[in-house]
Amino acid sequence: MSTSPNSTIISTEPLGFRWSTIDPFLFCVHHDDRYPPGNAALGPDASLEGRDIGQDFAGKDGWRMYHGQAVPGFPAHPHRGFETVTIVREGLIDHSDSLGASARFGGGDVQWLTAGRGIVHAEMFPLLQRHGTNRLELFQIWLNLPASHKMAQPHFKMFWSEQVPRHVFTDATGATTTVTCIAGQLRGSHGQAPPAAPPDSWASQPQSDIAIWTVTMAPGAHWTLPAAAGAGTQRCLYFFEGSGLSVAGQHLDRHAGVQLRCDRDVELVNGARPAQLLVLQGKPIAEPVAQYGPFVMNTQAEIQQAFADYQRTRFGGWPWPDEAPVHGKEPRRFATRPDGRSEQLRMQTLAEEPTP
Repeated sequence: MSTSPNSTIISTEPLGFRWSTIDPFLFCVHHDDRYPPGNAALGPDASLEGRDIGQDFAGKDGWRMYHGQAVPGFPAHPHRGFETVTIVREGLIDHSDSLGASARFGGGDVQWLTAGRGIVHAEMFPLLQRHGTNRLELFQIWLNLPASHKMAQPHFKMFWSEQVPRHVFTDATGATTTVTCIAGQLRGSHGQAPPAAPPDSWASQPQSDIAIWTVTMAPGAHWTLPAAAGAGTQRCLYFFEGSGLSVAGQHLDRHAGVQLRCDRDVELVNGARPAQLLVLQGKPIAEPVAQYGPFVMNTQAEIQQAFADYQRTRFGGWPWPDEAPVHGKEPRRFATRPDGRSEQLRMQTLAEEPTP
């Protein structure tokens, strides 16, 4: 990470597979896999030879199986002490968990899952297209929980694409910037507020100043990122697609994470190609973090207790017939809640935002 003499920019860092984050965020990864056509089992209709099946993160041929054996994705695994926010911009995820909830979502849908005292879930990537590629683009973001809420009841919530506000700004040249607000009202937008975060989330606390926004800028577009609402907030801007971007007068000619001061507006000027950005901001929780794999607590003793509890209880068990459930070949979006309530939505035909 490099520091900057620019008084608005605190530091910049090149983007790798896993992006650096700041309190209260723990983890951020951008998955962008161009899968081949699917087979009858909803896996890739391609040879898996040369892949480390079960641990395939190499990106061979532009896609990964991750921990999947036949279908890409992440079979059943536990979490405790934090939340996952999964933003699927293109493609589909099949979710199943130890609460009994299941879902198929994508095309701009968001899943917000409070692990709290413990949950087991699977995230599988079914390849429904039998002809042509199956692109999957998503963010998974881990948001910490304060000590007072780490043992909260697990909570499953869907933000369907139709519920997520998108604000379009047009500059003096007619170029547009679209801001999609998953969490946190955009100051000055005077529009629809994002859906409410789960009740025990740090984002539900009035002092948290949490924002999770994606930003699409047309070529040459000018847009001003407004200052945060209060003092003490931290903010990172991730420039992950495009040919160049000016941030507060500093030109970026490569993709980077930029930590910004939050007490001032930041002028963004895009280059010659469409740009894609992610903004994460929030007040720090400012507590000790002890992390081991899927568990995030405040002390090592609590981590050891998490392992012991999982070994004893399996966080409620696993009600599904296998470790990597997929939800059929029908192209549908749906969610079945832990209480059995179910909802069906029409299939989105477009990605969340245009991609070049």
